[in-house]
Amino acid sequence: MNPGGSAAPWPRVVAHADMDAFYASVEQLDNPALRGLPVIVGGRSRRGVVTSASYEARRFGVRSAMPAHEAHRLCPQGIFVPGRMARYAEISRVVRTTFDEFSPIVEPLSLDEAFLDLTGTHRLFASPMDAGRALKHRVREATGLVVSVGIAPTKMAAKILSDLSKPDGLRIVEPDELTDFLGPLPVERLWGVGRVTLERMHQAGIATIGDLARADAARLHAMFGAAGPHLHELALGRDPRPVVGDYERKSYGEESTFEHDLALESLELARVLIAHSDALGRRLRADRVRARTVTLKLKLARPLGQGRYPVVTRSQSLEAPTDDGAEVARVARALLARVREREQVRLAGVQVHNLVRDAHAAAQLALFGDAPAREARHDRLNRALDKVAARFGEEAVTRGLVHAERAAPTRRIK
Repeated sequence: MNPGGSAAPWPRVVAHADMDAFYASVEQLDNPALRGLPVIVGGRSRRGVVTSASYEARRFGVRSAMPAHEAHRLCPQGIFVPGRMARYAEISRVVRTTFDEFSPIVEPLSLDEAFLDLTGTHRLFASPMDAGRALKHRVREATGLVVSVGIAPTKMAAKILSDLSKPDGLRIVEPDELTDFLGPLPVERLWGVGRVTLERMHQAGIATIGDLARADAARLHAMFGAAGPHLHELALGRDPRPVVGDYERKSYGEESTFEHDLALESLELARVLIAHSDALGRRLRADRVRARTVTLKLKLARPLGQGRYPVVTRSQSLEAPTDDGAEVARVARALLARVREREQVRLAGVQVHNLVRDAHAAAQLALFGDAPAREARHDRLNRALDKVAARFGEEAVTRGLVHAERAAPTRRIK
């Protein structure tokens, strides 16, 4: 197969599509008065974090996941707006439907990005580049938003290309150009090269992907264990990982960083856990899944240096899977009572995992005596509240009593 017209055949055609400044772009789409202005989503409290920044804000150095106080310092004229996760999810569903028009194999990574297996699209498009152009046009037509696309024979290279093409870009690398493209790039562009690994590579004189490709595989294994040869293969342009079309979400999470540190026993912390749990229940019901396990995450206020803080987690599995936010909140608060560290807290989050599809979970509930009757009552109440939230917003009805500034929903570690 040679869809690109190059001398080397394409073993696979992989596209990585990433919406540009997605949350901020949605805000500018819905409110034309914000267009052309430095919009920053999230981070309205000084202790929060930036969820998304428009390209007008990025010119000042503002980036996603940046502490809010740093964003305020870099861009004091920035327009900080709260996130609207329900709206972002709504647009994301349109984007996903558009991706499905181009490939039956789509692997979402988050609300705003996905891999597409375009192998075989030469039957519809003259080249992968033409497929990329058509994809960009169709996304803009369907949503009014811009997507950047990278196309390569491997997932890793496609992801790098889409990052390099932003904003509103389209880049492609042919199979016989792959190693030449990768060679000059910083080695931290590779998946799996984090801060600690990068420091050790620099100490070993490895600064670029080309340096890593030329390194001795046995030496890399001695330095980094099994990860060493794997990174060496990636540096050589060898990435056999397929686009996984039957991807299912493994967990859901909600978390927030507080304006002021909270005591473990404070009512404010309990209320935030309730608010997060309610939000998780809505998301579980919307996706028709239930969770078997609840995890509490706390970031303590004691600094460790270099912007790091101790993280404490506690988990508990349930007798029966649930999509009820009240049940999730009950477990989260019970886990909070088990935390022995009596320190102030700067961040709190709730995560649910060990997911099962709703039909399978309902069958299991029949094993628990009068559980079906109780479950039916809770289900009717929750569905009614979901309708209110869908029509009037998530804060129209709440047990949490406070607004919790939430981070983006957890889908998968990128």
